[in-house]
Amino acid sequence: MSFPRIARMFSLAVVLACVGVAAVPASSRPNIVFILADDLGAGDVRCFNPQGKIATPHLDRLAGAGLKFTEAHSASAVCTPTRYNILTGRYNWRSTLKQGVLGGFSPPLIEPGRLTVAEFLRQQGYHTAAIGKWHLGLEWAQGGRNDLGASVPKKKSTAKTKAAAAEDDPGAGIDFTKPFGRGPTTLGFDEFFGISASLDMPPYAFLVNDRVAAQPDRVGVFPMKNAHPEGGQVRTGPIAPGFDTVDVLPAFTQRAIDYIGRRAAAARAGQPFFLYLPLNSPHTPIAPTKEWQGKSGLNDYADFVMQTDAAVGELLAALDRAGVADNTLVIFTSDNGCSPQADFPALAALGHDPSAARRGYKADIFDGGHRIPLIVRWPARVQPGRSTDAVVCLGDFMATCADLLGQKLPDTAAEDSVSFLPLLDGRPGAAPRTSLVSHSINGSFAIREGEWKLELCPDSGGWSAPRPGRDSTAGLPRLQLYDLAADPAEKNNLVARHPDVVRRLGRLLREQVLSGRSTPGAPQENTPAPRWPQLAGFDEFK
Repeated sequence: MSFPRIARMFSLAVVLACVGVAAVPASSRPNIVFILADDLGAGDVRCFNPQGKIATPHLDRLAGAGLKFTEAHSASAVCTPTRYNILTGRYNWRSTLKQGVLGGFSPPLIEPGRLTVAEFLRQQGYHTAAIGKWHLGLEWAQGGRNDLGASVPKKKSTAKTKAAAAEDDPGAGIDFTKPFGRGPTTLGFDEFFGISASLDMPPYAFLVNDRVAAQPDRVGVFPMKNAHPEGGQVRTGPIAPGFDTVDVLPAFTQRAIDYIGRRAAAARAGQPFFLYLPLNSPHTPIAPTKEWQGKSGLNDYADFVMQTDAAVGELLAALDRAGVADNTLVIFTSDNGCSPQADFPALAALGHDPSAARRGYKADIFDGGHRIPLIVRWPARVQPGRSTDAVVCLGDFMATCADLLGQKLPDTAAEDSVSFLPLLDGRPGAAPRTSLVSHSINGSFAIREGEWKLELCPDSGGWSAPRPGRDSTAGLPRLQLYDLAADPAEKNNLVARHPDVVRRLGRLLREQVLSGRSTPGAPQENTPAPRWPQLAGFDEFK
């Protein structure tokens, strides 16, 4: 055994002794499988939307065996920020990313030294793995040559491409023969298999731990069946031999099944595992395998949702075969609302609404942008067949893990994470989370307290009408206030009728933003950025 390996095992033993893992009952240290769908709307899962037209039998059974959250939200309405929030328990806008998303060649977003939920669980004796879409930036090795044998066509310039973090340079200067830094295996994961960002972003290659699995051998435009909603976005970049979009979801599924099989014996012997499984589906490119094409009778997006549901079914079956299902905490959710690439008009004509009657969709400040399905199953502890309308955020995962393990997180970690373990246990009393801050793709803020929701923008903050910078907002109030109990579709702006509520929520939002945290503890600093224009909107709430 190598010296680094021995040193690491010794360090882990010291950590476990210090935190008292041995004193934690085995039943309180479940295996954890966190499945994150990509751009799946709450209305796309039948048990959340009985009027939905997409069959999701495996997710419906999962909900029947666990707890269904009907008011679960991602902290952001787009991909990268949500992943940051899940893994750190910190609101995404506290990082340097104040709007938009990262690209496949973007530098790492998670700050050096920041505790992640993976590192926290590893400190508690968990084996940890990330399988799937990373989308949090990597430190690519420089010094390579872009000599992959293709002339690179120019991307069409659009407002979207300029606002997004996707790069114009398709990997030029990157040395793919060398390992990348500050990826999953440096942030608490023992192993990683996946892709660097969304499947419509280069490089088009699988990654294993800290390297590409196969060296890209050409540069080109990767085929995308569905156009971007803002129009004309084509991402050109390096492509590895044999890499094909249709194979990615099956590859992630099989890798996850293999991981469960490999770790089952150790889990039964007392070392639990944490599997973080961010899927690429049903995000574009919408690429169901031949087996699933046409299965829904709706469109290819619905087919891809059905394939995603089936993948979850395969994973649940793997837990059963491994004999670890009873003490495995399974979480299924989505990173944000459904993308308009699903073709809302076509689906509506067939009676299906991915947003389940909530306004907007992916990228928006409206609930359709960030209200998502959330199911939790843990047979050893969570009573099955229940539902809760308590408001929870995906970033609450980290505090929940700490709570169930009886550990206290430091003040410098998980500043916006609130444990929902009381909801899993069915304890009486008020829901743990009392407010929620939401964020749209252009950096617009909203805050919810009870049934009140205040939005600090006159538009959608995203891709639906009125679109910021594209649709006129003349005559519209600068702020929006909705009573979600009476108006879940956010149609009736009450900002003029309830100035007291506007001021109270505005002050609460300002306080939570500027104090660096929204939970009890010592104030923290937000990570600075050159520009944060949305802060100007808080001045009126001093």
